[in-house]
Amino acid sequence: MKWGVIVFPGSNCDHDCYHVLKHVLHQDTHFLWHKDTDLNSFDAVILPGGFSYGDYLRTGAMAKFSPMMQSVVAFAKKGGLVLGICNGFQILLESGLLPGAMLRNSSLKFICESVNLRVENSKNPFTQYYQKSEELSMPIAHREGNYFIDQEGLKKLKDNNQIIFRYVKNPNGSEDNIAGISNEKGNVLGLMPHPERASESLLGSQDGRRLFESAIHALESNR
Repeated sequence: MKWGVIVFPGSNCDHDCYHVLKHVLHQDTHFLWHKDTDLNSFDAVILPGGFSYGDYLRTGAMAKFSPMMQSVVAFAKKGGLVLGICNGFQILLESGLLPGAMLRNSSLKFICESVNLRVENSKNPFTQYYQKSEELSMPIAHREGNYFIDQEGLKKLKDNNQIIFRYVKNPNGSEDNIAGISNEKGNVLGLMPHPERASESLLGSQDGRRLFESAIHALESNR
């Protein structure tokens, strides 16, 4: 499987994602600069965490205009796997690949801590190696992680099983404790917690590793 990790000006979790895929899971992994446009040979792409363009306008609002994002949108529409983590999730929202928006945390403070998540959908390509209702531990690190969607949109997420992860205890004010959602097809996933920072025992948790392993299994099964 060939993975691409997109690097925006201000990305700071790109090497973490690359390390997990390349050195822990032994995948063919490449960095993709935000001005690149060719995704023809890739099976999956990751939008990593960080502060794309410094978050000076609004989180993800400038990154959505990067040349690469036009290719990511087309890639996703064709069924390619797309994973957005933290700032990557924010970019997916701004790009229209996922519904809703991000607000500043209800505490108005940057939060950096480990949190407990509950798996709400274990049939997504990224969650096949989890059990429904299983509780996981992953770290978060964000100031704008307060996920918002109107009630009509929330109902649609629930009806289509697009809520993939919920916080057991809400750290940021997110609507309905939402920590991660997918698109209707299930091939695009955005989440605020960092699975790449919970993929080795040395880091205190390997709960995030199965997310990547699930995606690898899904890709291999579709070959």
